[in-house]
Amino acid sequence: MTAADSGAAAPRGEQKDDAALQGKVAIVTGAASGLGRATALALARAGARVVVADLDARGGREVADMVGGHFRACDVSDLDANRALVEFTQELYGGVDIALLNAGVATGCGVGEDFDPARYRRAMGANLDGVVFGTHAVLPALRARGGGSIVATASLAGLAAVPLDPLYAANKHAVVGLARSLGPALARENVRFNAVCPGFAESRIIDHLRDMLSEQGLPVIPAEAVADTVLRILTGDGTGECWFIQAGREPEPFRFRNVPGPGKPVGV
Repeated sequence: MTAADSGAAAPRGEQKDDAALQGKVAIVTGAASGLGRATALALARAGARVVVADLDARGGREVADMVGGHFRACDVSDLDANRALVEFTQELYGGVDIALLNAGVATGCGVGEDFDPARYRRAMGANLDGVVFGTHAVLPALRARGGGSIVATASLAGLAAVPLDPLYAANKHAVVGLARSLGPALARENVRFNAVCPGFAESRIIDHLRDMLSEQGLPVIPAEAVADTVLRILTGDGTGECWFIQAGREPEPFRFRNVPGPGKPVGV
């Protein structure tokens, strides 16, 4: 049982030896830019073999060339596309050990007069369906290897209220709930499932926020800091954890204290 399951204080993650990633086969979605790109590069430096997946073919191929890996165009909101991505990776490398389900987009609308069903479905398709479909598609491959690791990109918006973008908060909260639930559920199969929850980090998602962030003096987290945290998760032994990343603080698993549940009084 992890700290996330018990409600106890979770220890700070230790920096593990990246040699544990040597020769591992990793799929990274949304890898043409931002957090996915930085993590694909970090995985390759650690000796992993990387399949770069994205809708941006030009950017994806550039990253694949940089990591000495392969590119696969993939719309993560399409279940069959996720299955094809896993099959492509298995055909190349004989299996899959790691999946970083990172692809995501900004919402671009709220629930009031600006509500746009197409934008809503696009955001939910990438940010939530992409994690669910990606997990469903890769699980058989991880089981065939005797286990493996999945990391989903959530956000601090999955741990806190976001009045300015409630729909983004909704799908990121869903990813956090999925990680906390699937972590213990998959543990018996030696499959670890965790989430990474960065604040405003260097990626295309914050393009429309850059002026506001600059005006308010809010720092943007380097993509490399998020990639480093992902590698810490991958080389650790926790599951069901949601690692927050804030500027000026050491990343660590969020402590879900005093969460009520069946048979558990509030505050206990």
